[in-house]
Formats: sequence, C-alpha cells, structure tokens
Amino acid sequence: MTIEEFLLDPLRYEFMVRALATTVTAALVCAVLSCWLVLIGWSLMGDAVSHAVLPGVVLAYILGWPFAVGAVIFGFLAVALIGVVRDTSRVKEDAAIGIVFTTLFAFGLVLVSVTPSNTDLNHIIFGNLLGVSREEMIQIMILAAIVLLALVLKRRDFTLYAFDATHAHAIGLNPRLLGTALLALLALTSVVALQAVGVVLVVAMLIIPGATAYLLTDRFSRMLVIAPTVSVSCAVTGLYLSYHLDTAAGGMVVVTQGVAFAFVYLFAPRHGIIGRRLTAARTRAATAAKAVG
Repeated sequence: MTIEEFLLDPLRYEFMVRALATTVTAALVCAVLSCWLVLIGWSLMGDAVSHAVLPGVVLAYILGWPFAVGAVIFGFLAVALIGVVRDTSRVKEDAAIGIVFTTLFAFGLVLVSVTPSNTDLNHIIFGNLLGVSREEMIQIMILAAIVLLALVLKRRDFTLYAFDATHAHAIGLNPRLLGTALLALLALTSVVALQAVGVVLVVAMLIIPGATAYLLTDRFSRMLVIAPTVSVSCAVTGLYLSYHLDTAAGGMVVVTQGVAFAFVYLFAPRHGIIGRRLTAARTRAATAAKAVG
C-alpha cells in the first residue's frame, strides 16, 4: 500500500469523514481545556464530571431529548453535589468526588441495563466514533465552538485563577465564579467528547494532552499551542490506524495519545527521564571540554 492509498482510502467513506471531523473537534477542545485542568490539579474532577453525565444521557434518550441536554444537566448536578458534600461535611474534596461520580456512574449503568432500546446505549460508555451522525457532528461542533470561544475570551482570567486565586481576588476577580465557569466548560467539553470516545475514555482526552504539553514547556502560552497540536495529531493518527488495523476507533485515539505522552515522559529535553540525563551528560561534557581547553 502506498502512502497516498493509506491517506486517501478512508476518506472515500462518508462515515470516516464525519469521524475525522468529530475526532479533530473533540481533540482540539479537550486539549485546550486540559491545560487548565492539569495546571489547577483538577484531573480527578475531569474524571468525575465525564462519568457523572452517563445517567443524564440515558434519561435524555428515555425522554426523547438530545443527549447533550441530559449530559449537561447531570454534569452541572455532579459539580453541585460535590460542592455541597465538601462544604457541608467533614468529607474532603477527593472523597466527595469519588462518592458522587461513582454513584452517578453506577446509576447510569443501572439505567442502561433496564432501558429497552433499539439503540445500543453501551456506545455511550465505550464510544461510537464511526457511527456519529451528521446531526450529532454538528451538535458537537457547536458545543466545541462555545467552549473554545469562552476559553479564548476569558483565558487571562482563567490563567490568573489557575496560578494564584488569591491574587485574582485581590485585583477584583471572583475566584469562585471563575472556578464555576471552568467546571461548566468541563461539563460541556465532556459532552463533546463522550460521543466520540465514550464516557470511559473522555477523561484521557481531557488530561493526557495537557500533561504532555506540561512536560515540554514551562510557559503556559506554549502549552495552549502544544497540547492541541499533539492531541489533534494523535487523534488523526489513531483514527487512521483504527481503520487500517480494524480496531476500536475511540480506543486507538486514546492509545495513540498515551504513546505520545510516554515518549515525551521519557525523552522531553528538560523534564523527561532520559532527556534530563542526556542533557546533564552533554552539559558535563561541555564543561569538561572548556576546562581542558
């Protein structure tokens, strides 16, 4: 098979074109948001929200509503419940997150098991990237555009909140409001990604790109470029590999992102395990050469 056949053969099918557009959209918006999630330390919160939307999606199906409506409602509900448990009891935030998201996710699994359906609701859990309809693709793109627009317009406020919430408050910003806004965007982003890779793998798309970029640069502005670039590249690569190897599309996208993280984890110049040693060895060699000279 030539490179041209490798690249163009999947595009002969309309479902692959929709899958490619959906994957790139989800990868882009997840990667941008992941920069803030990694910086603030909200990885577990991303896991919680992405799993907690499952019962909302099933209930939306039962009521005949768009999946996005139910997912957003339960995403906001999960965030609110976590805050209530944390603020009104001795339970700490990590425990509150674990209690709420596991309970809601289990409730969703129960609903899936008892809901008669002509649609395979397990696709919500594991993803159905190759089965995305035109209407779902448009819905995903609209939600992604809303999230990206909000992140771009408020990026300075969100960044200041992530680095120093106390300073943000001192200059007149409302840290609680900014945190709530980020959580709302997290809920919307989970909706964008769940139709692509499913509830189980959404958290990977929300965390891996930001973590990868974090190992490659110390500047947040560069993270916002590196993370989407890596995420979109891995999404396209994973989708092509899934087509030619006949594997699960959503799973292959996430595996590709995981492989990219592993490579960066090992070989990043400043923060990679092997990269640090190589840099240190070159520095020692240069110092020794100067001393000899």
